[in-house]
Amino acid sequence: METRYEAVKRHVLDAIERGHYGEGDKLPSENDLVRTLGVSRMTVNRALRELTAAGHIVRRAGMGSFVAGSRMRGHAADIISIRDELASRGESWSALVHTLEKTAAPSAVGQEFNAAAEVSLFHMVILHSGNGRPIELEERWVNPEIAPAMLEQDFTRITTTEFLLSTAPLLRAEHTVRAIVPTEHEAFLLNISSKTPCLEITRRTWTGDRVASYARLLYPGDRYELTARFSNVGACVAQ
Repeated sequence: METRYEAVKRHVLDAIERGHYGEGDKLPSENDLVRTLGVSRMTVNRALRELTAAGHIVRRAGMGSFVAGSRMRGHAADIISIRDELASRGESWSALVHTLEKTAAPSAVGQEFNAAAEVSLFHMVILHSGNGRPIELEERWVNPEIAPAMLEQDFTRITTTEFLLSTAPLLRAEHTVRAIVPTEHEAFLLNISSKTPCLEITRRTWTGDRVASYARLLYPGDRYELTARFSNVGACVAQ
């Protein structure tokens, strides 16, 4: 049997899905929903909290609730294929390979692999899209010893993440996240303004004690959001 707060959620989602409210539109206030649906304010508040947590709406203090944009959500602690991320929100993945080569790595990249001297790595630049809309610009460097068949793959049919996960046991990962402004070339590839804020994730992965790959992933800020999961928040270990 449907609970009262679930009925409120369904009422709001139905209105959005039927096109009564579009992206960015303001939704009825809590008081309006209380009067219209004949439920308590607590019930409405719980329904709106859950809709917010699920990414359907955005609540702004003193302003009300608004229909959320269709941004993709990733998880900071996960290594998930972009194809799977897009599939989770009902979008089809496609990719355009701009670079696929073995080349001498810049010194800054070599340092990410703990290389003391010049090192040759597999290098690729791939633009990923969801339903034809650019969502991720990936630049990746890979240790040839970890994935020797990397350059033989068709990365319009399989993602680099899927191939690496099937080839090498990625035992450890390190993420760095920051907000940046894209270069003119990056903005051109992503089909955005060069002034559009972007989310940049740099990621190193290890197989055993060797760095397997170093990737720089760039997302338009209005199309992607990042979440993180935590456990034992506030817990401490006795010394």
